[in-house]
Amino acid sequence: MNITLEDVGKKYNRQWVFRHLEAEIKTGDTVAITGHNGSGKSTLIQIMSNFITPSEGEVKYSEKDALDLQTKFSFAAPYQNLIEEFTLSEHLQFHSRFKKPMHDEVSIIEFAGLGGNDQKLVKEFSSGMKQRLRLAIAFFYESSLIFLDEPTSNLDQKGIDWYQQLITGNHQNKTIIIASNQSFEYELASQKIQIEKFKS
Repeated sequence: MNITLEDVGKKYNRQWVFRHLEAEIKTGDTVAITGHNGSGKSTLIQIMSNFITPSEGEVKYSEKDALDLQTKFSFAAPYQNLIEEFTLSEHLQFHSRFKKPMHDEVSIIEFAGLGGNDQKLVKEFSSGMKQRLRLAIAFFYESSLIFLDEPTSNLDQKGIDWYQQLITGNHQNKTIIIASNQSFEYELASQKIQIEKFKS
């Protein structure tokens, strides 16, 4: 999926987070949005994923992808809500109603390192297990575009290694956009959007 950002800006109250942001993202690109904490990385990725609207400018998508956009992309962030009253199995089955899984349920659970927890309630998961579930939903269901905001938050070293394997195995056939100030999360990025360059 191609994405074009034209003179994009966002402000809260009277303060601009960023302004005049321009970028061209092509299908198959891996793009890093970088900047210090509070610089606007999460704001920009939420604008690009159509969760919030810019204060100025426009985000354009490939014409064929513009309709029903949110069924075509995946999103993973530590603040992303999960359905905590569901078991892991129920959560994956629910998600399968909206997006086609790339593997069977048992395989997804094993690939995510969550084996043996299929009947466990999500609310009983540790923060690291919840992040593994978010990433599994992002990578193991069909989508042409993946948005990742601080993707290794709450993961231990084993989880970070697993995340890097996910990125390595998927970066050539999907458009991936990563908001992060941790270089190991976006080592394969072909393009960087340095948000500090777009301060008013």
